[in-house]
Amino acid sequence: MPARKSRPRMSRPMSLRILTPLAIIVDQPVRSLRAMDASGSFGILPGHADFLTRLAVSVVSWTTPEGGARFCAVRGGALTVRAGNVAIATREAVTGDDLATLDREVLARFRAELDEERIEHVETTRLQLTAMRRMLARLQPKPRGAGA
Repeated sequence: MPARKSRPRMSRPMSLRILTPLAIIVDQPVRSLRAMDASGSFGILPGHADFLTRLAVSVVSWTTPEGGARFCAVRGGALTVRAGNVAIATREAVTGDDLATLDREVLARFRAELDEERIEHVETTRLQLTAMRRMLARLQPKPRGAGA
């Protein structure tokens, strides 16, 4: 009689923590998780290999051990998986029960703020370069004129 293949059993739930600089937003067991990085959307199940990635501005979704769906909009951040523990460190996170609202309102605000930060960064860099050019111009030796 051929050996019967056993289906892998779902091990105990993973632990999920979503943290911002000011608070722990989520700290609960999860059965599965979906997130998005620069390469696209991916999933994590119990037993996943240790993992580190940079998250995009996106909605993280997970399934609770009871089977309920939960959502959290994150403003980018870092996701780590280590020994069954999933941790997300992000600048800002907003939880919600309605995926459409999070996607439409919260992510739109996160993206707009990200665009504003990029513009501010460009303007700051431009000001720094202008100041450096002026300093260099003043440090250049002045040509000696015939009448001096």
